[in-house]
Amino acid sequence: MDRLLGILTLLQSRKYVTAEKIAGKFSISIRTVYRDVKALGELGIPVSFEAPKGYFVVQGYFLPPVSFSTAEANALLLIEVLVNGFTDQSVRKQYASALDKIRAVLHGSQKEELERLNEKVRFQKPDCFNLNFEYLPTLQNAIAARTILEIEYINQKEENSKRKLEPIGLIFYAFNWHLIGWCYTRRDYRDFRVSRIKKLKDTGLPFKRKTHIELNEYMKQLPVNY
Repeated sequence: MDRLLGILTLLQSRKYVTAEKIAGKFSISIRTVYRDVKALGELGIPVSFEAPKGYFVVQGYFLPPVSFSTAEANALLLIEVLVNGFTDQSVRKQYASALDKIRAVLHGSQKEELERLNEKVRFQKPDCFNLNFEYLPTLQNAIAARTILEIEYINQKEENSKRKLEPIGLIFYAFNWHLIGWCYTRRDYRDFRVSRIKKLKDTGLPFKRKTHIELNEYMKQLPVNY
């Protein structure tokens, strides 16, 4: 039953999930995946299949509110410390809101333990490490929707320029977030440190280029390995 609940949660977290992905996630055979999906159907959960995309839960079905173990709640609290240290202001606000919703479904004793732990976990970062911008959600949306961005950017020489680009990904390296995109001005891929972006606009216009380099391939060109 624990595995069936886990499979259902996985299905609800994605639009489509292949049998191979389910098998790898739960360390089971493809045949067992077929049996488990059939069992979900017998329990009244509307799981369907679309080739070659995979399984999906029919729209309109919602899993009742889940409960969290103390270990899971503690893990989420620890992630909050990292979110506050390594993301921008807008993401911090969104995560705090999500964590409040999670706290709301915890048992009374769990809430008390979480509050005690919250007072005992701290994150210290150097003064030069400053992520006070509010661009990450907009950048994430543009990357996912494949829409063109317009930015005003200041480089290391303090030179100001306006760029139009097709964003392909975000990479956190050298203690900063970096936006990777195809720059129309340079006619090549460019690395923009997010903290140096002074203005940002998502045009909503679709990419002109049909294909782009994979982000993992671009990472091989990074000047540092951290």
